[in-house]
Amino acid sequence: MREMRKQDKTIIRAGVRFVKLLDVILVAIPFALCWYLYYTERTFSPYYYWGNILVMALFLIIYYFIAHLYGGFPIHIKRISELMYSQSVAVVVTDCLMYIIIWLLTKFLPNVIPLLLCLVGQFLCIALWCTLAHKWYFRHFPARNSLIIWDTREGVGQLLQEYGLDQHFKIEKAVPVNECLADLYACLQNVEVVFLSGIHSHDRNKIAKYCIEHDIIMYIIPRVGDVLMSGAMPLHLLHLPMLMLERYNPTPEYLFFKRVMDIVLSAVALIIASPVMLIVAVIIKATDGGTVFYRQCRLTRNGKEFNVLKFRSMRMDAEKDGVARLSTGEQDPRITPIGRFIRKVRIDELPQLINILKGEMSIVGPRPERPEIARQYEEELPEFSLRHQAKAGLTGYAQVYGKYNTTPYDKLLMDLMYIAKPSLAEDLKIIFATVQILFMPESTEGVSEGQTTASTLTNNVSSHLNGEPVEESEPEALVNEEDKK
Repeated sequence: MREMRKQDKTIIRAGVRFVKLLDVILVAIPFALCWYLYYTERTFSPYYYWGNILVMALFLIIYYFIAHLYGGFPIHIKRISELMYSQSVAVVVTDCLMYIIIWLLTKFLPNVIPLLLCLVGQFLCIALWCTLAHKWYFRHFPARNSLIIWDTREGVGQLLQEYGLDQHFKIEKAVPVNECLADLYACLQNVEVVFLSGIHSHDRNKIAKYCIEHDIIMYIIPRVGDVLMSGAMPLHLLHLPMLMLERYNPTPEYLFFKRVMDIVLSAVALIIASPVMLIVAVIIKATDGGTVFYRQCRLTRNGKEFNVLKFRSMRMDAEKDGVARLSTGEQDPRITPIGRFIRKVRIDELPQLINILKGEMSIVGPRPERPEIARQYEEELPEFSLRHQAKAGLTGYAQVYGKYNTTPYDKLLMDLMYIAKPSLAEDLKIIFATVQILFMPESTEGVSEGQTTASTLTNNVSSHLNGEPVEESEPEALVNEEDKK
């Protein structure tokens, strides 16, 4: 049985890789036509055979890595619309980079119209591939028999349905961990995938050993301790294998180059965005005569306070009684018309580039939180202060891979995943991934009563830390760290 599973996996991987290759080739065809029929004759020194091959190889490599970064290939866990969006953003970024390369080769600003026509053709190729690849995959590889094992968190099955993943995972049932541990063989028989939700390490290890031995795939929602351990450095001491874990302590070289990158990128971004910022400032001032900028005390590395700078998107009297209120997203009556637009496309965040130049923030890091809200979180979640190990950022792991209304506990997990392994490669990956979420509505949605998303998945903070029974709901103060204005 185990050998059959291994053979099936090998076939699936080979088939999926071939289908991915078809996608890259399909998207490259419009660019190849655009290059050969128009741009190649207009280069300063026209290329011959190998030069043209090199240009095409460059396009293929850039597109593949950016599409991979944006999650444009996982047919088995993404909907058609998600695949199309990810690949469309990837091809736009790739074509922009190739346009710059063509500019350098021609030594004058080239005509952009052929590349725009190429982009239309690429969008059509992407739509065709995503539709056919999705149908092909699920015709040959139906949904896998799956089991949910939970302890302190319920609702994973409902989330899988709401995200359209029931087509990928056939949930047979959801069982509490004690029931599963009573008879692992009976519980996991004929199961191909297991989701572990809020399971303590002792119980999880038993299940993990069984699943690995019997070739069962596991998806684990981690706990704070798990994420901290992911940053441990393996070494050998006393002739024994050991793991060394310490507080966030990046190398001086990393901090130096990170600061250089912050200064260069924020300065360039300010220059490029200055016309847009000027127009937005004029409109905000003309709308109600109020202030253009919004300043608010936030926390950065080691809990140091600073004033974050944003374009004002709410009325001047949004908090006239001094009470911070949760934003309900686009329908919040306090948001001005121009505020609704600049929030949606993130223009309200642009003034924070000044905070980055001043050294108060970094481009990538945990989002800065208000001191009073941070104190509320820490009453229920003392580990929340661990995210202050690194300098606050304009964008971050939680902003890219989470949602606007993801719970503070889950955002903490994601921020700690970033802090655990600091690297310039990860920073660049997050910067590129930020482009993908700029126009995704779900990344900015507010908190609505009765909403069932990752933010309403049963998740009491104290239960995660101490293993206590789950209470009926999470304290309102813990709904969202970014909703308070």
